[in-house]
Amino acid sequence: MSGCVNAHTHLYSGLAPFGMPEPVPAPKDFVQILERVWWKLDRALDAESLRLSAQWYVTEARRLGTIGLIDHHESPNLIEGSLDILADACQAAGMPAVLCYGATERNGGREEARRGLAECRRFIENNTRPLVRGVVGLHASFTVSDVTLREAAALCRDLHTVMHVHVAEDMADVADAQRRGWVGPLERLVELGALPLGSIIAHGVHFDASQVRHCEQMGCWLVQNPRSNRGNRVGYPAALRESQHVALGSDGYPSDMQAEHLALLEDAPRYGDSLEAASQRSAASHALLAERFGGSVPAVGASVRLDMDALRSEAAIQALRLWERMAKL
Repeated sequence: MSGCVNAHTHLYSGLAPFGMPEPVPAPKDFVQILERVWWKLDRALDAESLRLSAQWYVTEARRLGTIGLIDHHESPNLIEGSLDILADACQAAGMPAVLCYGATERNGGREEARRGLAECRRFIENNTRPLVRGVVGLHASFTVSDVTLREAAALCRDLHTVMHVHVAEDMADVADAQRRGWVGPLERLVELGALPLGSIIAHGVHFDASQVRHCEQMGCWLVQNPRSNRGNRVGYPAALRESQHVALGSDGYPSDMQAEHLALLEDAPRYGDSLEAASQRSAASHALLAERFGGSVPAVGASVRLDMDALRSEAAIQALRLWERMAKL
């Protein structure tokens, strides 16, 4: 196949390579990484920084050989209209993309979740861009209530679409579900109807073999993110070999999918994973994207010619402003 598909990423992280400051004090675990880095970054986004993040990420993705993106977005202080900003960047660059807003209650409670789901609905119902599709999104099980999960499930049914959600990336997600009385986050999502056929489950690091087989039986896709899992020290999802529907994503890392594939092949033998199974995950990403576009991956469009030096300069300026806002949070 010519080109690679990135089956799970975060366009809002596009400015991170422009000198994002290290958190102080340094995070000690996964939840602290979220709290001190990514949840501060997404809260600091405004329309202009999000536009530059998306433009830079998508442009770099094309340069790195990516021919399709499946994005999972959060910007709690810029919910309404945020998916249009991302969609415009993808369409203008000729990049096929599947977008969602990851509804959550982690900042503003139930009202924040309702707004996130409403943004998914608005975008799915109104988007007419030929290279872009929308699905329903949830941030992660541990940041939403059962009420929100049920509302998200109902929205998927109403719009005849699927869910894109982080599940069992870290043991914190598993522990939260168990505190709520569930076996784990997967069982919680299944029981509440929030994983319709074709849903996209990012990570699954802490799934066991039976849970992965359950995902396979339900017709759900799993997306492995080797560089991110390694960087966040959350573990390796060895049980994913039990599914034939495992794609490859970068989870916000630059969309260098060849580097992602090499990281996977480096890590797989260390954890008893099958190199044969791991080597199929890039091809599975194509199949996942094709499914969301009705059976075939649309051709990468002719992109608008951009002055890369000017784009880089503009992105650097916006990045400095973004870091200043992050520092005040």
